Amino acid sequence: MIGGVAGLFASGHAADVILAVMAVEAWWLVARRGWVVFDVLALLLPGALFVVALRAALIHMDWPWVALPLALSLPAHLADVARRRQPPARQSINIPAVEA
Repeated sequence: MIGGVAGLFASGHAADVILAVMAVEAWWLVARRGWVVFDVLALLLPGALFVVALRAALIHMDWPWVALPLALSLPAHLADVARRRQPPARQSINIPAVEA
């Protein structure tokens, strides 16, 4: 059994810690900042998918389990960018817009 930081990465738990921090961030944005849940999910989903792919790679899962979340992160990111490009009146919160 590997201990310390090396064990944290070898077991994939480093990715679990990152996902937990992202979950706390999502809660904070909704509960404390008043963001709409959909907006928070759209913002954090692409990054969470990358972390899921990282976890799969760290624990030596077969390549499709690494590739699938990576592939799903692109449409999630593009949907978030498209949502941010909408006029401000149609956005449910005031988040930074993507420059054209």
